[in-house]
Amino acid sequence: MQPPLSGVKVLDLSRILAGPHAAQTLADLGAEVTKVEAPWGDDTRSWGPPFQTGFGKHQVASYFLSANRGKVIISANIKEEAARIQALMAQADVIIENFKPGTFERYLGKAPKNAIICSISGYGQNGPRRDEPAFDLTMQARSGIMSITGEKDGPPAKVGVAWIDVMTGMNAVSAILAALLVRERTGKGSHIDISLWDTAIAALVNQGHNALTGMVPQRMGSAHPNLVPYRVFEAEDGWFAIGVGTKRQWLVLVEALGLEAPNSWSDNSVRIAERDKVEALVQSAVKQHARTDLEAMLSGIPCAPVNTVNEALQDKQSEARGVLDEYKGVTTLASPLRFIQPSKENSDV
Repeated sequence: MQPPLSGVKVLDLSRILAGPHAAQTLADLGAEVTKVEAPWGDDTRSWGPPFQTGFGKHQVASYFLSANRGKVIISANIKEEAARIQALMAQADVIIENFKPGTFERYLGKAPKNAIICSISGYGQNGPRRDEPAFDLTMQARSGIMSITGEKDGPPAKVGVAWIDVMTGMNAVSAILAALLVRERTGKGSHIDISLWDTAIAALVNQGHNALTGMVPQRMGSAHPNLVPYRVFEAEDGWFAIGVGTKRQWLVLVEALGLEAPNSWSDNSVRIAERDKVEALVQSAVKQHARTDLEAMLSGIPCAPVNTVNEALQDKQSEARGVLDEYKGVTTLASPLRFIQPSKENSDV
């Protein structure tokens, strides 16, 4: 199967994570991606330890390797080599940049009319915070996600990866693919405005809508504001996650763990009202079992041990799905994008 974006040329003028992650995904889809780095390199090359021997047999931070596979990387100074970059722009179908708003136009002028330019910024191309600097950390703080992440009586906590950056990159890819389709139909390019701020607010999903009702979402550890039980519990040999989302799942849990629960608890709204009692009962039962035994006992209910990242990478499903890849002699995370080849019986060929 030919890669879906075969022949599409992408110029990656971005750095750090959101833009490079988007460009890497387009490379995974078959696009020819050229990344332009300043002479001193993308900032994330030095965001370590840990370091790995990476592209070109240089020591680079693992962080950099996580968002830059599949690209041809060149060095150029935007202030001194604008003409060189403009020549690359003229050949590109897609241009990704994450300079401060206004910087791209100031140094490089307008993009070719039929090109798709994706501008990624902290707060977007307009608004009172347009020119403010932003990192994923500060976005997690301002957007409210940190106020609902962490234990109830603990301090605010950020998600353990640059969550908003990664989702912003994914949103950028979605918009770019839509713009490529529009160009295929009309011949016209697009200018896409993607921001970490818009992404973060949209990604609040149910908690954002909870807030619209007047509720003030709070930190609840691993618990869920709209479902009970839905959190991690302490098993005999470590932490174990159980998520009950339906009446059937609750009844299976009651039988499997031998819970002496009132019939009224089959209604999720009642369980929410009596959250402390429900969770205490489940905890007392879970504590009596090892995690592997719990997985067998709770077949049919979403549940899992709380793995380390290393354990997750070594999981049998990771091996079956090929979640690790080799790129230029370096082990990296593989693309999550998979296309199933049509069977001969279902093929029109």
